[in-house]
Amino acid sequence: MTLHHVNTPTGMAESVFHTKSRDVRQPCQDDLIIMSGPWQHPKPQQSQLRLVKIPELVLHALALGKAEGISAEFVTPYVAGSECTNLWRMRSEQIVNTPEDAPWITRFVVVPNVRTPVGLAGFHGAPDEVGIVEIGYRIDPEHRRQGYARQALETLLDIAKNHPNVQIVRATISPDNIASRALVDAYGFREVGDQWDDEDGLEIILEVAT
Repeated sequence: MTLHHVNTPTGMAESVFHTKSRDVRQPCQDDLIIMSGPWQHPKPQQSQLRLVKIPELVLHALALGKAEGISAEFVTPYVAGSECTNLWRMRSEQIVNTPEDAPWITRFVVVPNVRTPVGLAGFHGAPDEVGIVEIGYRIDPEHRRQGYARQALETLLDIAKNHPNVQIVRATISPDNIASRALVDAYGFREVGDQWDDEDGLEIILEVAT
């Protein structure tokens, strides 16, 4: 995802960044650890959804369009389809150039009684210098309207809240994506500006403090 420019209402984004940056401390070694194992939903009695790290060999194979060589437990027509191709290429290159991002980025959304992933969710990378992480999630059309996007978002927010280097969680959403906008609005995200993305066009930038 390539950011060309960001427009913000006067003082809004600047005040958010300024306020949060004062709280950022220098990280110690323990702060840099992010769990590579499955991320559980924060209320396991309500949801058994997990976000499972994608094996690097699988990620690279998907980026190369070589789904036929991947175990059937990882592959669905959606995961291997054209809608996700650019995502795999970007993430494959990212973990080569920035290995420390690997535990943070796109994961499989896994639920009980479904053999293959029902979607994808994760962060765009590790926290930046002022503690911002950006989330992303997408659910396979065959498994939508079952609450998986909401549960994935809740899991990501819980991971962010419990990591000492994360101060702000960001989401960027197309103005036409009414359902996704309604979802993040329900969790306290507030609009701070917009940006133009080469692939997705105009996106609204929304943020919430951890």
